[in-house]
Amino acid sequence: MYAVIRVRGHGKIIRKAVETLDQIHLNRVNHMVLLPETETTRRMLQVVKDYVTWGEVSEELLARALEAASKHTGEKQVSVAELGRKYGEEPTQLLKALMEGKKKLSDLDIKNVLRLHPPRKGWEAIKKSYAVGGSLGYRGNEINTLIERMLPSQGGV
Repeated sequence: MYAVIRVRGHGKIIRKAVETLDQIHLNRVNHMVLLPETETTRRMLQVVKDYVTWGEVSEELLARALEAASKHTGEKQVSVAELGRKYGEEPTQLLKALMEGKKKLSDLDIKNVLRLHPPRKGWEAIKKSYAVGGSLGYRGNEINTLIERMLPSQGGV
C-alpha cells in the first residue's frame, strides 16, 4: 500500500498532472491518500512525481494516521477500535485488509483523503527529488518518518 502526499501547490502545473492529481483526489498540499501497489498506480505516480512524494506505509503508522487525521463522511473523527466494533472485526484484521487492498477506506465509511499537518522542521526542498536531498518522488519506507513528522503531536507540545 502506497501512501501518497502532495508536496507542491497548484501554480504552473501541466494539464496531465492536474488531471492525474484530480483522479487520485490530491487537491491540496499536505493531503495524503492510500493507493494500491499496481502498475496503473505506478504509472500515475510517474506523471505526478514532480508534485508528490510516496512510499510504502507501515501498518502501525497507518493506524496512527487513521486515528489522527481521517474523518468519517460526516466529519466525525475516526477511531480504529470503534471501526472494529462497528464492522465486527478485530482492528488489526481491518488494518491488514486495508494494507492488502481487500478493503478501501470508502468501504469503512471514511473519507479517502487524510488531512495532515505540515511536517515538523519543514520540507527538505520542494523542487528537488528525494534521491538528491529534496522532498519529491519515491522514498520507500522513509515515508513513515515523514508521516510521523506530519501527525499532530501526542503531548500537545
